[in-house]
Amino acid sequence: MTLLPDAASADVAPAKVAGYLLNTAHPRNGGKAAFFAAFGFDITQWDVLRDALRQHPLANDVVSSQRSPHGNKHVVRCSMMSPDGRNPCITTIWITDGDGPPRFVTAYPSPSQPGEI
Repeated sequence: MTLLPDAASADVAPAKVAGYLLNTAHPRNGGKAAFFAAFGFDITQWDVLRDALRQHPLANDVVSSQRSPHGNKHVVRCSMMSPDGRNPCITTIWITDGDGPPRFVTAYPSPSQPGEI
């Protein structure tokens, strides 16, 4: 199992959750708010999604890593704890650079694997 480096210190900015992922009015949201709402996440309790995103790289493998202009980009994939208990398979993107904690970039639905939602 290859976990995100320093995953326990992962940083998820509130603006990424409340201002983007759960914001139905965001022009570049691309349906992410509807996807997360379908699993019980709600903008009025945005911190529940933030906490689930922080846990995601602690429970799932890094499936790819590459150097980017912003640092090392890591892709983590699959099950995320959700309020309704269905725990969808998602992809999260994280950046690490130097000694700082991993920074959350985005999340989106992943294609399901056999036996997963």
